[in-house]
Amino acid sequence: MQIDPTDLPDVLMVTPRRFGDDRGWFSETFNAAQMAAAGIDIPWVQDNHSLSAAKGTLRGLHYQRPPHAQDKLVRCSRGAILDVAVDFREGSPHFGRWVSAELSAENGRQIFVPKGFLHGFLTLSDNTEVQYKCSDIYAPDCDGAVAWDDPDIGVDWGVLQPVLSDKDRNAPRLADAPRPFRWDGAR
Repeated sequence: MQIDPTDLPDVLMVTPRRFGDDRGWFSETFNAAQMAAAGIDIPWVQDNHSLSAAKGTLRGLHYQRPPHAQDKLVRCSRGAILDVAVDFREGSPHFGRWVSAELSAENGRQIFVPKGFLHGFLTLSDNTEVQYKCSDIYAPDCDGAVAWDDPDIGVDWGVLQPVLSDKDRNAPRLADAPRPFRWDGAR
């Protein structure tokens, strides 16, 4: 398993190894010991799996505030997505900055999105499945979102009219969103 930094401190790209032969391939998508050696020593408590039927479906930018804030380890198991993480930690020198990566069933890449970051993805193909581990349970009373198209963030999604939920269509801009996370100055 290869674990690499991204342009945002604490957001990591995880690339599991694949072992193939004429039957196909095998990949160990999670290994607690290897993750802990890379500084990700998290007790995962929930796995989520989503299906987005249409290409151009956008889910995000989401967060879950304390006391049920979530770290996430995200992968695409069918199709492809543009995955995005945005620094949402008040006081961070990277506040409002974002990184993106294409995750697909073909490339097997994963992204680690820590607490304090907004997360979202855009499907790049029909019938896309995304799976992710979470470090806390889903708590509807802690659920939040920021507008996917906020010009103050400026994510280049590559689409103008994605398929959206009402929650995502009506999410507040970054300037109007609550600030449940504070940067601790560690990085």
